[in-house]
Amino acid sequence: MSLNPAPDATPGLRRRFIVISAVAAGIFGILLLRLWHLQIVNDERYRFLSERNRTRFIHIDAPRGTMYDRNGVMLVDSRPAFTVSVLRQEVADRQALFSRLSQLLGIESRQFEARWRAGQILPDYQPLPLLEDIDRATMEIVQEHGIDLPGVIVEGKPLRAYPQGPVAPHLLGYLGEVTEDDLRRPEFADYRPRNLVGKTGLERLFEEKLRGQDGYRLIEVNVRGRELRQLTTQKPSPGQRLILTLDSKVQAAAEKAFGEEAGAAVALDVRSGEVLALVSRPAFDPGQFARGITAAEWQALAEDPRHPMQNKVLRGQYPPGSTFKVAVALAALEAGTATPETTVSCSGGITLGSHEFRCWNKGGHGAVDLHRALKESCDVYFYRIGMQLGIDRIAAMCHRLGLGQPLGFPFGGERGGLIPDREWKKKRFGTAWYNGETVICSIGQGYVLATPLQLASMTAAVANGGTVWRPQVVKRIESLQGDLLWTPEPQKLFESQWSPANLRAVRRGMEAVVNEPGGTAFRNRLPEVPYAGKTGTAQVVGRRGDKAADTSKYEHRDHALFVAYAPAIAPEIAIAVVVEHGGHGGSAAAPVAKAMLEAYFGINREAPPVVTIEETAVNAVPAAGIEGGADGSAATAPDTEPPPLPENLPIPAVPPATEDEPVDPAIAPPLRPAEG
Repeated sequence: MSLNPAPDATPGLRRRFIVISAVAAGIFGILLLRLWHLQIVNDERYRFLSERNRTRFIHIDAPRGTMYDRNGVMLVDSRPAFTVSVLRQEVADRQALFSRLSQLLGIESRQFEARWRAGQILPDYQPLPLLEDIDRATMEIVQEHGIDLPGVIVEGKPLRAYPQGPVAPHLLGYLGEVTEDDLRRPEFADYRPRNLVGKTGLERLFEEKLRGQDGYRLIEVNVRGRELRQLTTQKPSPGQRLILTLDSKVQAAAEKAFGEEAGAAVALDVRSGEVLALVSRPAFDPGQFARGITAAEWQALAEDPRHPMQNKVLRGQYPPGSTFKVAVALAALEAGTATPETTVSCSGGITLGSHEFRCWNKGGHGAVDLHRALKESCDVYFYRIGMQLGIDRIAAMCHRLGLGQPLGFPFGGERGGLIPDREWKKKRFGTAWYNGETVICSIGQGYVLATPLQLASMTAAVANGGTVWRPQVVKRIESLQGDLLWTPEPQKLFESQWSPANLRAVRRGMEAVVNEPGGTAFRNRLPEVPYAGKTGTAQVVGRRGDKAADTSKYEHRDHALFVAYAPAIAPEIAIAVVVEHGGHGGSAAAPVAKAMLEAYFGINREAPPVVTIEETAVNAVPAAGIEGGADGSAATAPDTEPPPLPENLPIPAVPPATEDEPVDPAIAPPLRPAEG
């Protein structure tokens, strides 16, 4: 047999050769196509995967911008914190890893497992936090045993710090992790899962300014994921500085004076509407949210019946009680239904139809004029002039004083309170307005509701001569280098043109409340700085006839209120205080305002008074054309009348009642008087 037969002599061998050659060619073709796909089509993808095996891209969170009070006291800062994280792609046996971490740190492995499952929403290449805000001892243990903990790294992350403690948390706000819903919105396009974002207050309102620009580190690692060297880095850029209108001394004094009581207090600059203090009690600690609030901590806050998470300055709606008499008095004088000399006889109550409306002083006040009615808070006086005025004229004056509508606080969510009139009741209940309802509304009870912010705005308008300002909380914004970036301008909501003589009469009465014996806040006077105010006690549980509510129960006790402005001459600051279920305004709310004024004017109780009433009257600059007497308790007309205020000023209409402004049956028109 020939070793080289002719092709036609072995047809089977030839066919096998062709088939093998075709198969070989096909295999090589497939390999070439795969090589082309890998090297050409998916070059960038596989280059990225190759680089990721060799390198690590680590985000560096930027420190958020700081916040300062108006005097340069730092309120909010950022501090360095450390987190134990894991790179999931480098973990072959997570049960073994968690067991080892549990042995080293004394933490149950199920906690790590729960974090692992919760982190499934994160991209695989992003470090998954297992322990946050660890102490130095924990950090050293993890780093010391790093060779036995594959994929485990220690990351640095800035967290919020509060050098002055949890001051004004409802104003400053708190941070929380960005949600999946947030990440779908355009404004969060450059955020990553687990980024912190402002949830409430200034943290939310100025999120874009405070956030800053994140940085990164690109490092080279070995097969075990250990860092070999740093390839490149981009430093983070901190956020901008917020200089607030807040006065931390006044804020701290109010919070301390409240103690364990619930309620709200706010202080405004009467010349610009700047918020000097904003207190809502009880409060919360924003540091809990900074380090990561637990489910138990959140549940305790959410279920607290005194609502620590609610900003009561903006959303708390209370019957204003006798503080409302300031508005009624000014309305009566402006309408001409009463003069400062108008006298009403108070025998302890009045009878209207089958109902008796009593004064808080059962024995009566006798003959009472406006000055004494404000000073001693005589209910009968305001019953009488309220009926002569009518509810519609009372409501009109209230709106000129900033009551009954939101004032445009920057946060949103501000409640409008409620100032009723005939049209409102007809729309709401389909019934006519009754004189008895006017009587009750004249002392700030019944349907009337106001927020502490509105009461402060009312007081500021009386103090400055008729201007209602939009509340302002930020004085300026600066760059990290201190360059001025933004300064807001004060905004007037509207002005009112009142008779200077009428305004003087109301202010004299408010001064008497504090500075004259017999005044309902006389015990809270300040010899160093004479000021003006009005107490209020708002009933929260109705009474029929002689049957009183059980005031031994906390929720049945009256609310205590107090409004004030200071100094009595050339006013600078207006304050409103509400102490929930605190009893009487003079004993519960006025001391809070007094503490705030002492802090504002730098009065040290341990030192003797350094400014007398006479000195204050001599040295002060008159405001709104009103001067005070040397005794600090009454005002006298200046030699010349002040220039007239602009005419035809807009007065907002009474807002219609809506479903989110219900009239609480608990504050339906009571038959028990409200003591001032």
